[in-house]
Amino acid sequence: MKKIMVTAMLSAVSAFAQHGPGMMRMMPSPIAMEFPSGANPITPAKIDLGRMLYFDARLSKSQTISCNSCHPLGNYGADGKRVSTGQGGQQGNRNSPTVYNAAAHFVQFWDGRAADVEAQAKGPVLNPVEMAMPSGDSVVRVLKSMPGYVAAFQLAFPGESDAVTFDNMAKAIGVFERKLSTPSRWDKFVAGDHSAITAEEMRGWMTVRHAGCTTCHSGSTVGGTSFQKLGASVPWPGTSDQGRYEVTKADTDRLIFKVPSLRNVEKTGPYFHDGRVGLLEEAVRLMGKHQLGIDLQDAEVQSIIAWLHTLTGPLPTGYINPPKLPASTPQTPGPSE
Repeated sequence: MKKIMVTAMLSAVSAFAQHGPGMMRMMPSPIAMEFPSGANPITPAKIDLGRMLYFDARLSKSQTISCNSCHPLGNYGADGKRVSTGQGGQQGNRNSPTVYNAAAHFVQFWDGRAADVEAQAKGPVLNPVEMAMPSGDSVVRVLKSMPGYVAAFQLAFPGESDAVTFDNMAKAIGVFERKLSTPSRWDKFVAGDHSAITAEEMRGWMTVRHAGCTTCHSGSTVGGTSFQKLGASVPWPGTSDQGRYEVTKADTDRLIFKVPSLRNVEKTGPYFHDGRVGLLEEAVRLMGKHQLGIDLQDAEVQSIIAWLHTLTGPLPTGYINPPKLPASTPQTPGPSE
């Protein structure tokens, strides 16, 4: 019976692919194993350096906060908090999104203020609420005080007379993140393995398609490909955060946010830009109401959640193992408050 149901649903998808408008947009393609950049080629030396920098809390003012503090790779790149805690216990006003698959997004941050992961990597290091380093030069002083880092930078950026730079720090972290991909059962399905998902999950996909979720959650990343207004159909309640408007100051950008990816979404709550919702079921209902203008029924919500489970991929455990970091020296600056 299960096989018959799946076959019937696959036939429906096949027919829609042949005759329905926009199916190529709505049916995601498999996620890539890495997300290369012509401006910052991936090399083993850059990966190794980027991994060290990602885990190194000495890049923060207090020397207690690393990239991995707010984006813990062993927890699907999300710390599970409404907003993360930074320098001196300060908190920002936005939820920290996962770094997995983020290098494939069209821009970075909720408001899109960074073009790529290399630009994004600089922001938290200098943000006074986050890692709070006073300047890029102060970061370089820390790195140059450790011969292990100097050698790693020279290996990662050969031929440069001064390889240890703030820009190269961001490039190395960016390259490391460009291989943080989490292929899942859904990728096997869209690649042609129709046994990769269950009949219930297939019904979930059909529900997602018919509800209109794929208008925004499209592409191989199932999101992360566009900006959208929060509360497109029904006004979003109780938010003072104006989203992209804070960057552009254009009235048309009020409440405009980058659409988040749905990959690993069951593992990356709480949800939305402010982390206000802890339950995936509630998040699905709110999206139906405020973005699509529909009140999803209980069965529809559960069906959608069943499909969302197919987007959870295994963590690349070997790749994300914390590395041994270069040793500090008497010249290495200490923490400060």
